Amino acid sequence: MREFVFALEYESGTNPVADVLADYPEASIRSLSCHVTADSLWRVDHAEGSAEALAALEDAYTTSDFFADCLVKDDCGAECEVQVLDRSSDTLVVYTYWDRTEVCTSVPHVALEHLGEGLLFETYREGRRYRWRIVLGSDAEIHDFFDALDEEVDECTGIEMLRLTELDPDHGSDSSPEATLPREQREALRAAVERGYYETPRRIELGDLAAQLEIPRSTLSYRLRRAEASLASEFVATDDSHEALLGRP
Repeated sequence: MREFVFALEYESGTNPVADVLADYPEASIRSLSCHVTADSLWRVDHAEGSAEALAALEDAYTTSDFFADCLVKDDCGAECEVQVLDRSSDTLVVYTYWDRTEVCTSVPHVALEHLGEGLLFETYREGRRYRWRIVLGSDAEIHDFFDALDEEVDECTGIEMLRLTELDPDHGSDSSPEATLPREQREALRAAVERGYYETPRRIELGDLAAQLEIPRSTLSYRLRRAEASLASEFVATDDSHEALLGRP
């Protein structure tokens, strides 16, 4: 078995859910389940964020002209069912189901057509970035799938291959953003970038940044070092898998 990880990047106005997540950077969505047949798609998503962000996300799910997973940017005429399964002050669980029309397409449908059945999907959304992880058989034709997906994604949506690796049964594999980069590390890294800690010369020192974030200096230093180490390791793995996908030695 292998895992294939890639990301879509939506421009403003091309996906209603991405627009909401861009307006509320603290919010995120991860899939609890995602299933596909040739004619339909259904999934359950778990969103986290402020009450205002969740209200906006619920509105985007329930009032959009087209289903948020559809790669077609206009109303494709699909019948879509949306149901809120759970709602609290900081979480939202949403079930969605849609019947595919002749013009509808999505990542799972392209995967089903080119990679076959028995696929496992895992997704994570933050800002305009929509990250997909697909677990598939070792003999699946990844090149054909990625080429077909690239043709379906229009000029308003970027696509980036992140990783293609064999699953290791001895060590397991969890490539979700929460596993590779915990929320506190992401928040620390984002604050450091936004406030100029990584600029040359620096616009802010570590102690001052820690004071602004109201956490101990040692805690912030640890979080940044762990995040940097994780990103460096992922960069090397991504570079290696890029070469493998392109068939280069």
